[in-house]
Amino acid sequence: MANIKYKEYGTIITKKQGVVIAEGLENCIYGQLIDLGKGSKGIVIGYTEKVVQILVLKEKGAINAGDRISSTMEPLTTPVGKNFIGRVVTALAEPRDNGAPVRADEHFPIFRDSPPIMVRAGVEHALETGVKILDSMIPIGRGQRELMTGDRMSGKTTIATDTILMQKGKNMTCIYVDIGKSESQLKRTVNLFQKHGCLDYTIILSAGASATQGEQYLAPYVACALGEYFMFKGGAVLVVFDDFSKHAWAYREVSLLLGRPPGRNAYPGDIFYLHSQMIERAAQLDEKRGGGSMTFIPIMETLEGDITSFVITNVVSMTDGQIVLDLNLFNQGFKPSLDLGLSVSRIGTKVQWSIMRSLTKTYRLDFLQNRELVEATKLQSDIPKEVQDQLKFGRIFIELITQEQDAPVPFDEQVFIYLAHNEKMLMLLTMDQVKEFKRDIGEYVRKTCPDLLKQIREVQKMTDEIKAGIIRNLKMYLNRFIIVEEKKS
Repeated sequence: MANIKYKEYGTIITKKQGVVIAEGLENCIYGQLIDLGKGSKGIVIGYTEKVVQILVLKEKGAINAGDRISSTMEPLTTPVGKNFIGRVVTALAEPRDNGAPVRADEHFPIFRDSPPIMVRAGVEHALETGVKILDSMIPIGRGQRELMTGDRMSGKTTIATDTILMQKGKNMTCIYVDIGKSESQLKRTVNLFQKHGCLDYTIILSAGASATQGEQYLAPYVACALGEYFMFKGGAVLVVFDDFSKHAWAYREVSLLLGRPPGRNAYPGDIFYLHSQMIERAAQLDEKRGGGSMTFIPIMETLEGDITSFVITNVVSMTDGQIVLDLNLFNQGFKPSLDLGLSVSRIGTKVQWSIMRSLTKTYRLDFLQNRELVEATKLQSDIPKEVQDQLKFGRIFIELITQEQDAPVPFDEQVFIYLAHNEKMLMLLTMDQVKEFKRDIGEYVRKTCPDLLKQIREVQKMTDEIKAGIIRNLKMYLNRFIIVEEKKS
């Protein structure tokens, strides 16, 4: 028996930029797919008693007043599946990498409810970012929502891409969502992922500056649907939205074109719902549902460090913490430029490995106290030896937690760095030697004690055996500096 589909017809009244106003379609629903004719597509984004408001997604031919449009009462869905991994696609799931069309495994609705509380489990497993200052002081868990915000050019994208680089071999599917970025920025990201082999587990979803407002609005929803495909199959997913500010701007522009009353900063009143509906789709599912997880890192841009702006405070209230970057710290050479006074993870340290927690539990306070000590002694000429040692200890600490871009450090290698610092094994080194230690210790321990690294990763606790092994290997490495000094003398 053939399937019978109900079809409605309407007529376009006006079109302005990416928005169509039409009459008819009396039974339409929000998010419904509309055929605008000549291959053009749109979705219902609002309606009144008399007209339907349609957001244009794809404009293949001219759309004019009087044109006939139709709907089959179908909600907007997007193709999803494992074949998207390694591809660069648009918000409409069309290839942007000159490759063949992506073959879908399934089709998921773009707008759907978040997983209910009864199917969720606690966030208990660490997301290994490879960014030392984050892993030690602002830990992130799988299934968490962590906002990252800061001024333009303060290193937000670098932290996000480093986190994606770190997921190699971790059974994590990554989705990088480009919203409103330039073509050169997208190309740089694609080249970075290709260079490091990240496209083996990463999807790039692009709705850049040249994309329509409709695509920029839809892109993060499509990313959620793609992520849910892997999460519902028991996989771990990381989604980076770069950035949410551009998404809010796109929706504000669409809303103003629709004549909706502007609120604070000209944003429509439903901007909070827009983001909260999306953010809540991140989750850690319980074992009965496969134990999959989806972690969100939305990025937002501040103006002159103002994190109290309307949309940012909205997102702060619906996430599990925020990473705040300070442009002044960045310009001073402190990279990543985290403001540890404002940054926080509300999941706390429960997702950290026990060995990491035992080594770094005082680091946040140590950092803030060192900054105060530096300010207090800045104008002093005669500083006591004890205070000088404290200042050097602090300088070594700052050097150890800073890092270059595109160089994430695994948890097990970070443990060697932190234990060396806590045991004051680096105090006899010059700052140049500390930099050399930080740069080379990872490669050294990978070559000399791979079994110990494996044991750290499996046990995740500071046992006497593990501590003795770490200290023994650290001493063997640091002996090279003593030998060099003896030769010089």
